[in-house]
Amino acid sequence: MPLLRPVPLQPATAVGGVHFIAIGGAGMSGIAAAYHALGVPVSGSDRSPSPALDHLARLGITTFVGHDAAQLGEAETVVVSSAIKPDNPELADARRRGLRVWHRSAALGALMLGRRGVAVTGTHGKTTTSGMIATMLVGVGADPGYVIGSPLAATGESSALGTGEAFVVEADESDGSFLQYPAEIVAVTNIEADHLDNWGTPAAYVAGFAEMAGADGVRTVVLSADDPHTPELAAALAAAGKQVVTVGEGSDADVRLTDLELTAAVTRARLVADGDEGALELAVPGRYNLQNAAAAYAVGRALGHDGPALRSALADFAGTHRRFEYKGALGGVRVYDDYAHHPTEVAAALAAARTRVEEGGRLVAVFQPHLFSRTRDFAGEFADALRAADLVVVCGIYPAREDAADFPGVSADLIARPVADAGTDTLLVPGLAAAADALAARLRPGDLVVTLGAGDITTLGPLVLARLGERR
Repeated sequence: MPLLRPVPLQPATAVGGVHFIAIGGAGMSGIAAAYHALGVPVSGSDRSPSPALDHLARLGITTFVGHDAAQLGEAETVVVSSAIKPDNPELADARRRGLRVWHRSAALGALMLGRRGVAVTGTHGKTTTSGMIATMLVGVGADPGYVIGSPLAATGESSALGTGEAFVVEADESDGSFLQYPAEIVAVTNIEADHLDNWGTPAAYVAGFAEMAGADGVRTVVLSADDPHTPELAAALAAAGKQVVTVGEGSDADVRLTDLELTAAVTRARLVADGDEGALELAVPGRYNLQNAAAAYAVGRALGHDGPALRSALADFAGTHRRFEYKGALGGVRVYDDYAHHPTEVAAALAAARTRVEEGGRLVAVFQPHLFSRTRDFAGEFADALRAADLVVVCGIYPAREDAADFPGVSADLIARPVADAGTDTLLVPGLAAAADALAARLRPGDLVVTLGAGDITTLGPLVLARLGERR
């Protein structure tokens, strides 16, 4: 898939009626809701029913299941994601009729015009960090606009127009669309090679972040002091006249985390910044979440808000859907779900989960590889990360936009076999139903289960709990 390049933007209220193809997607539904809140006529379609589609319909948005050119109605603008193929009947008819066709990033960028744009990007932690920023700004009374990639756990919403000056977006790097956003402040959580099916090489991937953070209009860039790419990137950005703020545990960080406490009961650190020093305590677990919170804090300071108030507001962040999301418990077994689909994310999620395992219990990881290409590129790293669990269940690959025929010899066994060879109790199962049956037979009181992946494994947690109920 070719990388996207920016297109000229117009205000969201000046593009006529808007039809969203794949409107129920995580990256689309929040944008559609924001346009609807602006008073723009909105419609959209998706290939199958979903809770997101139902939610949009309850808002008053016209939604369709299935794709048909007639569903475009009187729309003047059609919004698509990178996953929509050219032969989609709605997209094909829109092009035939000469309608404006925007990638979803352009539709989101249009919402940012006239606001102080905050774009959050990075290989890992984009959704959580942008959610933290939105929650934090709400907490200090700034009433931001925001569109993030997953609903906030506290509200069930992934977007809001807000009346304040800031507009916060999650900026996806996978397809280059992060170059589209008119941001004043950019936060880069970290950089680690990924999406090489689009970018080609790790060097090209890193260069994309440099281009995004160095764009005209960007004034402040928040970088991780603990990321190996930061020194070179920070130097280049400073030379280009950008204000660079580093965050992390490094001794030279502008916003520094010290005295970390990571237990089942508390996730806490001491935060030290210019003119502010004090406790940073979170309701969500994990060292990586303290890093994300430090980045959020730095954004808040760049927007001119008071440090202690920002730290206090971050304590109210309850997480987002699919980020170590609690799904339920039965018979002493607790089940969580996480979107982790890169080896570093899997390792971080399991490290956070380990702090919540009860004495005598086991950490059970259920992993669904996402994409054949990612499995091929990172099979060994996934195996290394999964060995942190006591019991590992590996499901078949979720293909998303890829076809198995294009990747001969690539299967989930590339991950499961080295985990088992290292001595970890490991199961390889073809699908989610088989995974639920296997887990129900093996789980015992005290176990903590984490389902991991970017595919439909998010549906497994309730299925496991149902199977446990049937056995009881």
